[in-house]
Amino acid sequence: MNTVVVLGTLDTKGEEHAYLASRIRARGLRSVLVDTGILGAPVVNADVAREEVAAAAGTSIATLVAAGDRATGIEAMARGAATVLQQLHDAGDLDAVVALGGGSGTTLAATAMRTLPVGVPKLIVTTLASGNTRPIVRGSDLMLMHSVLDIAGLNQVTREIIDNAAAAVSGAAQDAPDDPTRLDQDRPLIGATMFGVTTHAVDAARTRLEAAGYSVLVFAAVGSGGEALEALIRSGHLVGVLDLTTTELVDDLVGGVMSAGPNRLTAAADAGVPQVVSVGAMDMANLGPLEDIQPAFRKRNLHQHAPTMTLMRTTIEENRELGRRIAQRVSASHAPSAVFLPIAGVSAIDRPGSDFGDPEADGALFAAIRSGLEDHVALRELPLNADDPAFGEAMADWLIAAIHTFREGKSDD
Repeated sequence: MNTVVVLGTLDTKGEEHAYLASRIRARGLRSVLVDTGILGAPVVNADVAREEVAAAAGTSIATLVAAGDRATGIEAMARGAATVLQQLHDAGDLDAVVALGGGSGTTLAATAMRTLPVGVPKLIVTTLASGNTRPIVRGSDLMLMHSVLDIAGLNQVTREIIDNAAAAVSGAAQDAPDDPTRLDQDRPLIGATMFGVTTHAVDAARTRLEAAGYSVLVFAAVGSGGEALEALIRSGHLVGVLDLTTTELVDDLVGGVMSAGPNRLTAAADAGVPQVVSVGAMDMANLGPLEDIQPAFRKRNLHQHAPTMTLMRTTIEENRELGRRIAQRVSASHAPSAVFLPIAGVSAIDRPGSDFGDPEADGALFAAIRSGLEDHVALRELPLNADDPAFGEAMADWLIAAIHTFREGKSDD
């Protein structure tokens, strides 16, 4: 029998979560009710009590209550809930997970759910679904449903919303395959990063990789794409990474709108996955609409790429720091790794006479990478632009050979 885990704060939203669990059972599925509440007594009985969730986080409800810090309590219960969800999943007792939440409950549930593998259905009915949902979803496949009303009691509207959520998550649970790692069972997966100004190179690399028997997942380097790539690497689905477009590192450095966070370009090293990295679109930060740009940036070299996207050319100093970060993060890997430098420009608009053509800034980037890379990382310098098809093909060829060598080495162990 398929099982849906219902995750919620049963001290404040117990009645609503109990109703959700009952609607799931009415569809012929099993429900497991997990209590993540802290302060008040639960109004319904849980299958996994809040004391068990707190213990999974290495603490206790009494300790969290005594601390009197709401944020600390949420963080602890999120960690405990993540452990509980993983244990249920590993035991075959979780085919999907669902929660109802306001601000705090959504944060707690999303933090826990995001630790589950991609492909495991995850749904939150939340008051936050109509706003900026990126901090909730991050790089996961989490689904959000707008609750319309606050999750505060059962009435005609909330029942209909919860009924729909029960139907959705039940259907997803019943359709879930026995093995969530099925993504790997067809063709080995490789993750690649692309932006509009590196499309030609990535398309050529994808063609090369597909001809070699791989399936290529292309992530748009717009912040959420980088987060999704890093999450998928850590989940163990990918056998290699072609990270041609690392522009999200620029936004993290200067405060652009497409940052993937401070941990971008760390997952492959941490997970021991072969990677080939380049500096695609590192000539630009993404600042959003022209009218929203902060005064400090208005005198910089700007390029209006679209009505909602203004690009800002990176400076020598910024490129020097970006090169240092790339070298440091790639050097942390013990799996086969390489950095490819496109000496003729890092994007389609970084060419002689183009808006962002700046050999001195590029030179600072390249020099920092050369001086910072450790010896075990391969360095290739090609007289090409990062958007040239031949550049993408060269990166793909290196990665194909590296994965083959890596797999052969592991099979000999």
